[in-house]
Amino acid sequence: MTGPAPSPPGISAVPGIRVGHAHCLVARTGVTLIVPTAPVVMAVEVRGGGPGTRETDALNPINLVTRVHGLALAGGSVFGLAAGDELALLLSAAGHGLPMGAGVPPVPVVPAAILFDLGNGGDKTWGMDPPYRRLTHEAFANIGQPGSDGHGAIGAGHGARSGSRAGGIGSVARDLGNGVMVGALIAANSFGEVYAGAPPDAGPVAMPKLSANRGFGRQNTVIGAVATNAPLSRAQALRVAMVAQSGLARAVRPVHTIFDGDCLFAISTAPPEQAVIDDVQLTIIATVAADLVALATRQAVGLY
Repeated sequence: MTGPAPSPPGISAVPGIRVGHAHCLVARTGVTLIVPTAPVVMAVEVRGGGPGTRETDALNPINLVTRVHGLALAGGSVFGLAAGDELALLLSAAGHGLPMGAGVPPVPVVPAAILFDLGNGGDKTWGMDPPYRRLTHEAFANIGQPGSDGHGAIGAGHGARSGSRAGGIGSVARDLGNGVMVGALIAANSFGEVYAGAPPDAGPVAMPKLSANRGFGRQNTVIGAVATNAPLSRAQALRVAMVAQSGLARAVRPVHTIFDGDCLFAISTAPPEQAVIDDVQLTIIATVAADLVALATRQAVGLY
């Protein structure tokens, strides 16, 4: 007798990537953290019309920051951005961040992105105490624990919805050989429908059916990250993020709408002393990243 087929590898299969999730059943929301084992190159591409982000300007290759210490993804709209604040505090307390000199705590660079799950029927009567700082503590404690690289209704995707389906987290990875891994983690909460195959390329544009407590265009956004251990420059990481966003178009229709805040980060965990890859390798990695974004999006809603 054989057991169940093993789960496909998640983004934590990329060397240097660690993940932690936490969610609240009562509020129907959650937090997902990506905390690398060492500072990483990171870039971001935002294509949705209603993004909610923290520290994304710092990732522009023209700016000062060269390495990043963590990434927070959360539900809760603007309230969920507190996850980034709390992760920065936790990392600083653990001694991670840019050194500031004697008597000054290290300063971590922690981008964050949120999705809108406030209208999903969970109890959001939290007053002055939203759960995102507490959930960030829980997710931080869960980093690297069993189940930390799972998928489904966990972490930032716990209260998500994509079109007519329940949303969630998708996490997949692929071995390209020669020691190179590429992975993707997606929190799917899209306005558009997620399709098991390619979305239709003709005909009416289907609009999601909305419940009474879900206003039109007010509970959306796909957020996530792709990662590789191949050495990328900051500009190359931005190119990977740009190409990887096309993976959403392979699974979601309509995509990147004015109602969405689609935001995708790209991470390279390679140490700074390694020479960056050439343009052919960059094209391969970016293309595979897009493939995995489509796959992770489908996995998040139970279609893979």
